[in-house]
Amino acid sequence: MKKSLSEISSDKIVDAFLHDKIIAPLNKKFTKKLINAEKFRKLCESKISEPIIGFKAAGTGIALIKKFKEKEPFYTSIYQKNFLKTGNKVKINKSTLGIELEVCYLIKKSFFNNRIKISKNNFLKFISHMAPCIEIVGYRQRKKGITSFGDLCSDFGANVKFLIGKKKKFKKINIQNLKTVIFNKKINQKVEGNTNTVYINPLNSLKFVLKKLKKDKIILNKDFYIFTGSTVGVVPIHGKGIYEGKIEKLGSVKALIN
Repeated sequence: MKKSLSEISSDKIVDAFLHDKIIAPLNKKFTKKLINAEKFRKLCESKISEPIIGFKAAGTGIALIKKFKEKEPFYTSIYQKNFLKTGNKVKINKSTLGIELEVCYLIKKSFFNNRIKISKNNFLKFISHMAPCIEIVGYRQRKKGITSFGDLCSDFGANVKFLIGKKKKFKKINIQNLKTVIFNKKINQKVEGNTNTVYINPLNSLKFVLKKLKKDKIILNKDFYIFTGSTVGVVPIHGKGIYEGKIEKLGSVKALIN
């Protein structure tokens, strides 16, 4: 039986994801509209047996949402193969878009056994820890720039690697207005930001993903991470060396770009 274009395309990008390869750009049928990109992303993820360690909110910048005329962000799965501890080495290529600094949360697996409807604050009891993290963003395709959320979503959310800093037990802090900065001393590159650029704030972004997981009936049998979106935007990587990110009251995280 002849395979459909979606099956052929998903096979190609799944192979690229698993073996760190770069392929020709996907057909715009799967990348132009977010609704089609989400269907394609779910098809791709269904073909991957690698362990999932969490999920990320993507497209969380309010300005970006307005620019692309979307109503909300989207989410994607994060796999063990792309999860590293602070200070690890990450190799980049021409399809790398940049580096981001985020707040992430560790969520108790009991979340999946609870039938409550996610409301303003009732999800806080499921948060175990929080930590700063760095995300390296890039495509598995020979393409540059972002023309739609579909571009990112159809390519596994364009997440390449996540590096996590030291975890702290969750406590209620004013996460809405924390200063952040990411820098590379070697090349004198520095970009400042704030947690309030992340879909109002990181906790609101977290709530968004948890609601989506409930709606999509996703279930894991272990504690899992939620990465809430960049506090500094997508920062271009201008050179190799150590990029260090710092989030006020939360801590720091490093990535060695190679």
